[in-house]
Amino acid sequence: MGLLSGQPWWLQQTLGITAVLLWLALLAVGAVHVRRLSHEQGAVDHKREWSRKLLHIGTGAVIPLAWLFGIDRLIAIPAATAITVVAAVNHRTRLLPAIEDVGRHSYGTVAYGSSITLLLVLFWPERADAVCAGVLVMALGDGLAGMIGSWIQSPSWSLFGHRKSIAGTAVMATTAWLVLIVLAAFSQGSGAVTAPGLITLLAIALIATLLEQLAWLGLDNLTVPIVSGWLWASWQ
Repeated sequence: MGLLSGQPWWLQQTLGITAVLLWLALLAVGAVHVRRLSHEQGAVDHKREWSRKLLHIGTGAVIPLAWLFGIDRLIAIPAATAITVVAAVNHRTRLLPAIEDVGRHSYGTVAYGSSITLLLVLFWPERADAVCAGVLVMALGDGLAGMIGSWIQSPSWSLFGHRKSIAGTAVMATTAWLVLIVLAAFSQGSGAVTAPGLITLLAIALIATLLEQLAWLGLDNLTVPIVSGWLWASWQ
């Protein structure tokens, strides 16, 4: 499936890459602005991470964009690999502090890029829907859980030094399920694939939520997308 199916390959790829780069540029500008505001206002720690959460959530849209524009495997995988390498370098150097503005030791950004790259290697483009499932569950589910869970007061606990709460966990499970339902409806409506049923989607969302609890060093950014994408592709 591609938004520009039937168009010359070079035009389709050029427009797709341009759309992705423009989106990433907007995200970067937004993250820098959010970080500047939070620091100027002396925000508490969880609000200082909002620039990172903005990037975390917004980056998830790159995969649906790549799917819609039909970006080729030979472009998608090297691009994802390059971005992961940049994330790894930035993790050490902090050249782009908005990406790593987190008050704890975490490899989350590197793990996130690695999971996207691996999903592309495994499924792109034949099962682009599976890649979207894995990435969007993490991007929206985990991203919103982190923001809303820190905003709403609710009973909480700590696992491997990471605070988890009932509010955040509920947001993760609900968002993941809704994301998968919307993706299933879109996939079936486009005739691309036969998507999993509602009960299967709920099971995937609950498994993703369980894995998100095990966030030691940010490695849930690796496990949640990969397992969610694999389950989507397998449970049909």
